[in-house]
Amino acid sequence: MKDVVVLYTWIALGHLMPMVELAKLLSKQGMSVTVVIVDFIKNSSSFTSKTISRLSTANPTISFHVIPPATELGEGIDHVFKIIQEANTPLLYILQSISETCSVCAVVLDFFCTYALDVARQLDIPAYLFHTSGAYDLAIDIYFPTLDKNLDNSIVEIGNRLLDVPGLPPIPGSHLPDHLHRRNSPVYKTFINIFQRFVQHNGILVNTFESFEKKAVEALKARLCFPGGYTPPVYCIGPLITVPEKKEEERHESLVWLDMQPRKSVVFLSFGSMGSFSEQQLREIATGLENSGQRFLWVVRSPTVTNPLRKLDPQATPDLQVILPEGFIDRTKDQGMVVIQWAPQVEVLNHESVGAFVTHCGWNSILEATMAGVPMICWPMYAEQKLNKIYLVEEMKVAVEMKGYDEDIVVAKEVEDKVKLIMESEKSKVIRERMETMREKAVEALREGGSSHTALEDFLKAVRMDGVPC
Repeated sequence: MKDVVVLYTWIALGHLMPMVELAKLLSKQGMSVTVVIVDFIKNSSSFTSKTISRLSTANPTISFHVIPPATELGEGIDHVFKIIQEANTPLLYILQSISETCSVCAVVLDFFCTYALDVARQLDIPAYLFHTSGAYDLAIDIYFPTLDKNLDNSIVEIGNRLLDVPGLPPIPGSHLPDHLHRRNSPVYKTFINIFQRFVQHNGILVNTFESFEKKAVEALKARLCFPGGYTPPVYCIGPLITVPEKKEEERHESLVWLDMQPRKSVVFLSFGSMGSFSEQQLREIATGLENSGQRFLWVVRSPTVTNPLRKLDPQATPDLQVILPEGFIDRTKDQGMVVIQWAPQVEVLNHESVGAFVTHCGWNSILEATMAGVPMICWPMYAEQKLNKIYLVEEMKVAVEMKGYDEDIVVAKEVEDKVKLIMESEKSKVIRERMETMREKAVEALREGGSSHTALEDFLKAVRMDGVPC
C-alpha cells in the first residue's frame, strides 16, 4: 500500500502557494503528496478553478482536491473560519477515501486550518502545523494566550504600550493584528482557540531559516513561548518561495522594460494579492514617485473594495487615466512603468535592474526579496505585517519605514523622501550590504547540510517515527 502525506490549506495565495512549495519539496524527497484546499467562494470561482488547473498542470506528481464552501462568504475573517470548520466533514471523507488505497503517514495543516486537528485525531493520523509566516509571528501566536491572561485590558485600550514576548524586541500593542485588538469580539476568541491548538500538533514547520530569525527560533526551541507547557519540535525549513519555470514563451512586459534600465536603478512597488488603495492614496504615490526622479515599476490594482476577502474575485481593470493624476502616464513614460493588477514578482525582484522594493511586508514577499538581496521600504497593511515591519526595520535593519502607513494617507512627500533614501543615501549602502549577507545565509540554509535542509530531514524522520513507515 502506497504511503502519502496530505497537506491541508485554503485558497488565499499567501497560504496556498507556500503549501504547494512544501508539497513540491516533499515530492522531491520521494514522498507521495496530496494537497486539499478549502475554497471560500461558493459555486467555484473562476479564480479557484484557474489556480488549481494551473497548479495541477505544473505539478503532475501532486494530487489536488478542492472542498467547496458549504455557505456563502460573509464579511470578515470569522466567516472564513466558519467555512474552514464546516470543511471538517468533507475532509474526513477525503482522508477515509485516500486511506482505502494508501497509508496516510501524516497530515500537515495550515495554521488557519487547525480545526482539522480533530479529524486527524479521529483517524489516528499524526498532525503537523505549517506556519506560513515567520518564527517571529509564531512566537507571538504561541505566547498570546499567556499574554491574554496577563493583561487587564484589551489591546485596543493598551495602544502603543510595549509588550514583552520571549525572543522578540518590545512590541507596541497597536502593531498586533487587528483581530487581536478587542477581547470580547468573536474573532478574538477564535484566534485564542487556534493559537492554543498550535502546541497540540506533533511538530511545527515554519517558512523561515534559523539565522534569519535567530532569537525567535531560539525562544521557540527553548520552549519559552508556552510557559509551563509543552511546545512541539519546530522545523525551520524555508525559505519556500515559488520560483517560476523558465519557458520560451513571451516574457512579461515588465521584464522587457526592465531589460532596458540601468543596473539597480528601479524601485519596484507591489502590495500583494489583497493589497489595494483608495484613489486618493494612489494619486499620492504617483506624485511621490514622479517627484523622486527615480525609475519605478509599479503594480496598480483596482481601488479598494469593501470586503478584503473579495479581492480574489475578478476585478474591473482600473482606468489609469482616471485614477492617477492627470498627465502622469505621459509625463513619466521615460521614468517608469505602471502595470495593471499583476507582475511576475520573483522574476522582477531577481532582475539586475531592480534596486529596491516597496512592499506590504507580507511574509512571502519578504522571503522573495531576501532571496533576491533587494532592500525594502515597508508599507504594512493588514494581518501580521506591522510586526514584520518592526523586525525588518528595527531588529534586522534591512529596510526603512514608510511613515504614515498607520494613518489615513501616506503623503506624496514621504513617498518621494523614502524612495530617494533607499536609492541614493549612504544609509542605503549599509542596508544593501546587510541584505546581501542575508541572501547568502538563505542560500546556505537550503544547501545540503544547511539548517533548513537538515530541519526537513529531521521532519521526515519524525513522520516515519510517528506514523506508518513512509
